[in-house]
Amino acid sequence: MERWHALGNVYLVTEEALDAQRVRAEIGDADGIAQVTALGDDWADVVIWNPDGSTAEMSGNATRIVAAWLGAETTRVRVGDREVVAHRTPEGLIEQELTDVHVLRHEKVAGLDVIAVDVGNPHAVVVGDPDDLPRIGPLLETHPRFPNRTNVQVARIDAPGRVTARVWERGVGETSASGTSAVAVAAATHGDGEVVVSFPGGDLTVRLERGHAWLTGPAIRV
Repeated sequence: MERWHALGNVYLVTEEALDAQRVRAEIGDADGIAQVTALGDDWADVVIWNPDGSTAEMSGNATRIVAAWLGAETTRVRVGDREVVAHRTPEGLIEQELTDVHVLRHEKVAGLDVIAVDVGNPHAVVVGDPDDLPRIGPLLETHPRFPNRTNVQVARIDAPGRVTARVWERGVGETSASGTSAVAVAAATHGDGEVVVSFPGGDLTVRLERGHAWLTGPAIRV
């Protein structure tokens, strides 16, 4: 298994066969495993495993890491029936064209103002103090409102196009950064345009146009 990180969010990349039991045995201190089940020179089919042995419908960081692992200038990474197109930028970053993002509803959950967002996986965004994440994250992840659990972000709007956030990933806990979380936060707090989302691990850039999302950030082999 190769070890990669995206702003400190660590994924192992492997072509080996996995099941939930082996994932739990092999994961160590990583945030997930990207299992490549089929590939060509510029494409890969991937299963994304969480540390608890569950699988994720999508991960911006994991798909960006797999794109960098493949090494082509343009790659297509498929997770189930969803496909991410990734391009290597002149600066050495990876820009991903994600499937549509949908801001679903504003609602009250456990006394909190929550914005539900679908980025191919579920997100619950709370606008507030990111330091409240250790309390809010586990509370919302397992709340009955989200029967399949949800990823949680607590975000502070610093200026137009600038947001600071912390993320609690479903089946993982707090992580240093998250690609789909960056998209969810940008969509929940801004309309179309470019948004820089600052996580403890660093910045990710999101560009939104009519509900479509592009995500740019690094992926580095450890």
